[in-house]
Amino acid sequence: MDFYDKDLVSIRDLDRAHIEALLDLSEEMIPYARGEKVERMLDGRVLGNLFFEPSTRTKLSFESAACRLGCDVIDVSEISMTSISKGETLADTIRMVDAYCDVIVLRHPHEGAARLAAKFSENPVINAGDGAGSHPTQTLLDLFTMRKSKGSLDGLNVVLVGDLKYGRTVHSLAEALTAFGAKLTLVAPETLQMPDDIYNHLKEKGCNPVKTSVLEDAIDQADVLYVTRIQRERFPDPGEYQKVAGTYKIDNSMLREAKSDMIVMHPLPRVNEIAYEVDSTPHAMYFEQAFNGVPVRMAILRAILRRE
Repeated sequence: MDFYDKDLVSIRDLDRAHIEALLDLSEEMIPYARGEKVERMLDGRVLGNLFFEPSTRTKLSFESAACRLGCDVIDVSEISMTSISKGETLADTIRMVDAYCDVIVLRHPHEGAARLAAKFSENPVINAGDGAGSHPTQTLLDLFTMRKSKGSLDGLNVVLVGDLKYGRTVHSLAEALTAFGAKLTLVAPETLQMPDDIYNHLKEKGCNPVKTSVLEDAIDQADVLYVTRIQRERFPDPGEYQKVAGTYKIDNSMLREAKSDMIVMHPLPRVNEIAYEVDSTPHAMYFEQAFNGVPVRMAILRAILRRE
């Protein structure tokens, strides 16, 4: 597949064949991500890491991925460090950064920021999360984790639980899973259910997700339990957050009803939605999931920056 010099703004930019090609390439990157092999195929390239929202895993894994491939990184960690704080528009900032690097990785609090950046950048833009919108590279590493654990993505029974309204990771993931015939169950309080536009789009693609607020009704048939944090920072009203905070907590007693090979995933950070006792069970997959961000993002950078 030809990804060279292309933007990656939304998972909707990729079809099943694109996704599988990137996952196959990610598999090749694992020994390099672990430092078992060395390959500087992107020597001389420069990545512009613009993170205008807090991030640990996405930011560091992009930096690690770039370094493992010999690509240099220039970094901005907050808006206050840029001329945006002086009134410069995002469009002008992107034009300037575009002159200094070969690819831009952008995380921004406003939905649509990555699409706007791609419009004003001559070099490729990779969306590292835009508000409550999309997070395509997280989706790819989530799919990679599922495929490695389950052997195939086809027909998985996936339960998405927590903040499905503001959780950009589940928005992108649900859409991608429809390409593989997944059965989706959406577990959330009514006020945090999947937005209607995404839910309707899933149905248009042939998926008929089940909505419920009761996790116990869905966990026993799940192949994958994908847990998300209820995000305090996305709520315009703190009182509304308090009404739903702590709604779901996964612990060992709940997992007694699960299949023995069911995996628990989480994009992290967690707060209290997964008990620490789960970490030592065979179900826990979230730390391996976090590591998988490195080979997957190595594959993305290699595909975008290197003409094969």
